[in-house]
Amino acid sequence: MDKTIVDQAEKLRLMVRDRKKTAQILAVTSGKGGVGKTSVAANLAICLRAAGKRVVLVDADLGLANLDVLFNIKSRYNLAHVISGRRHIDEIIQKAPGGVKLVCGASGLAEMAELTSFQRQRIIQELSTLESQADIIIVDTGAGISPNVLAFCESADHTLLVATPEPTSVTDAYAMIKRLSQSGTGVKVSLLVNMAQSRLQAKNVYQRLSMTARKFLDIPISDAGFILKDERVPESVCNCEPVVLAYPRCQASYCFLALASKINRGSDRSALNDGFFKKVVNWFF
Repeated sequence: MDKTIVDQAEKLRLMVRDRKKTAQILAVTSGKGGVGKTSVAANLAICLRAAGKRVVLVDADLGLANLDVLFNIKSRYNLAHVISGRRHIDEIIQKAPGGVKLVCGASGLAEMAELTSFQRQRIIQELSTLESQADIIIVDTGAGISPNVLAFCESADHTLLVATPEPTSVTDAYAMIKRLSQSGTGVKVSLLVNMAQSRLQAKNVYQRLSMTARKFLDIPISDAGFILKDERVPESVCNCEPVVLAYPRCQASYCFLALASKINRGSDRSALNDGFFKKVVNWFF
């Protein structure tokens, strides 16, 4: 790996570790686009908020942001204004459906996809100011292994890697795991299999990736579970509404609740209604 990128990642890691810890930072990422990463971030945020967590959702898919579209929100300001220094991040927060606080990203700006090290540090410094307002900050990153995406993943407390059972998605997910393992930051990674036909299919995908990562990269990958393929998900996206709000009783919504349960168990358990989540998991899984 390029020494400059390694040095930048190390600076970000030290900066984030030195901050006062009040909120968990979860980066949601993927090796390739089209795997439902943004839908996962949005629905997970709503489920955690419903359980009593204070949640801030940040659209950090720089240049191709679309969380505002999914929530049907029009924002005057976004992360581009923060990066340029014209606004601070707490000045651009929007109230989103489901009680989530949303920081909108910029869409269609080519320069957002090629930030300097200083600009990436500025974003993460601004994000750290949100920690007093939230129990968990969910960062929806871009797809792929660009320096921007890696910076967010390496600076987070936990990275949730989203993949589908398709071979191309699995291959790209492994490439992402490999790059994260090379950073030397010890980032915690969990795999979520989205659009799975069955629990068994998702389990097979996880086991293959997990075993390969442990054998060749010596990095453990946690099992975040799966989201079953559900026609209600694309239908709700077309209607600009997260599926857990549009169809709270569909199978995908129950899967999102199960995912939130796992995220809950990896954070401060006393802050969430853990009993409710346990019931959901027992009913359906």
